[in-house]
Parts: sequence; structure tokens; C-alpha cells
Amino acid sequence: MGLSVYARAWRVCIVACGLAWFGPAGLRAETAEPSAATEQVQRSAEPFGLAASSLAGGGLHDKWLGVQRRLDDEMVQLALCEGDRDGCVSPAALKFLDIVDTARLREGRARLGEINRAINLAIRPMSDLAQHGQIDVWTPPLATLARGGGDCEDYAIAKFIALRRAGLAPGDLRIVVLHDTIHGEDHAVAAARLEGRWLTLDNRRMAMVEDVDVRNFRPTFVIGQHGVMRYADAPLLADASGSTLAAQLVVSSLAAPPTGHSNVPTD
Repeated sequence: MGLSVYARAWRVCIVACGLAWFGPAGLRAETAEPSAATEQVQRSAEPFGLAASSLAGGGLHDKWLGVQRRLDDEMVQLALCEGDRDGCVSPAALKFLDIVDTARLREGRARLGEINRAINLAIRPMSDLAQHGQIDVWTPPLATLARGGGDCEDYAIAKFIALRRAGLAPGDLRIVVLHDTIHGEDHAVAAARLEGRWLTLDNRRMAMVEDVDVRNFRPTFVIGQHGVMRYADAPLLADASGSTLAAQLVVSSLAAPPTGHSNVPTD
């Protein structure tokens, strides 16, 4: 009887020790998948560390295709003017080349900052409605500089092309469309990767801000060398409004086929 009680007590002790030994490992195994998923999102190469998927159509996709077609002509104009500046007939091309040349004299962050500053000063803030009589028109840099005015996406496109001409790799350049959760409107910025960190170049400020420090914006779309992509997960960045419905409607309209007008960045 005494031996039987002792044996049962010993088995209980072994079981308890086994649970203590294997229990935490089991719990770690159960939580490994969420941690791995979080780590995978954080490792995304896109600005804001979010995964993005390509868009094969939609309003924003078509806008960017239109810009690219016009860019082909502007690149020819730039090449001609760069080879013969005295004979260049495009003041806008000469201004753009001067901006790029000045930036090339600098390195690293100073190069990015020079282009951000110069483009911000070269273009006056002006809505598409005031300039074109339309809600949303995307223009390449020489057309924007020739007019002397533009809205946020015109600044972003000009910086995107200027940074590329100044020597940045295509894989380190983006245009990011964000939803302003305070004012309920869309905004576009250029983004450049430097030493593994994405810096945003905004027409609203001269200082460049790292993506992790951007507040009250929801990243919705990103444009790069592979075309237009939609962020798979677009969280609020320190959202102060508490409302997500407006942002969701804007994202849907940008990804949908165009219907004459589209709600894309207009500031």
C-alpha cells in the first residue's frame, strides 16, 4: 500500500515535470506563425514595410501609363538638350538638367535633399482644376516645369525622374499615394531608399521624413519600376480621426476602372 502510493506520487511528479518542460515549447510553437508573419511584413522592400501586389488595370494604373508615354518624349528632349545645351530650345529641359547637375555634386542624403528642395521651389502649388479645368491630370516633369505649377503628384513625378537621372537605382525609387486621415484627402510623395531606409520627399515640406516617422496617413498605392501596386495591408499611421470608411472608398475608386474622373491626389 505504501509502495503503491509512493509509485503514484512519483508518476504524478514525472507528468508534472513533463508538462513544465514541454508546455512552454508547445506555446512557443503555437505563437511562431504569427511572429513569422509579422516579421515577413516588416521585411517588405516597399516603403512603410508593407507588402504590395501589382495592379493590371484601374484609374491609377491608366494614369501612370499615360505619364510613361509622355515621359518617352521628354527623355528624348532631355537627351538632345544634354548633348547640346546651347542649342536647346526647351527652357524647362535646361532647368531640369540644372537641378539634376547640382544634385549630382552631392552625395547621399544631401543629394536627395537638394532635389527635394529644388523641385519644391521650381513648382508653384496649383490644383489641376485651376490649371486644366479637370479634377485630376498627371503630367511629366518638363510639362510641369514649363507651366510652373502643379499639385502633389506633379511634384512627386518630377522628383522621381530627377532622382533617377541623378544616379539613384530604379529599385530605390517610388511614388507613394497616401490617404490623409485628418483632412480626408489623398496625397502623393516621392520616396527614395538610402542605406536601407525609405525617405519621403514631400512638396509640403523641405525636410525629408523617414517612412516610419510619417503620421496620420494611410499608404494605399506605390509606383515603381514594376508599375503600380496596391498595398495589401494599409494601416492607419497614428490615425487621429478614428474613421476608416472614407479611406476605404478612395482606395476602391483608385483601383477601379476609370469613369471619366478619379479621386486621385489633388493637393
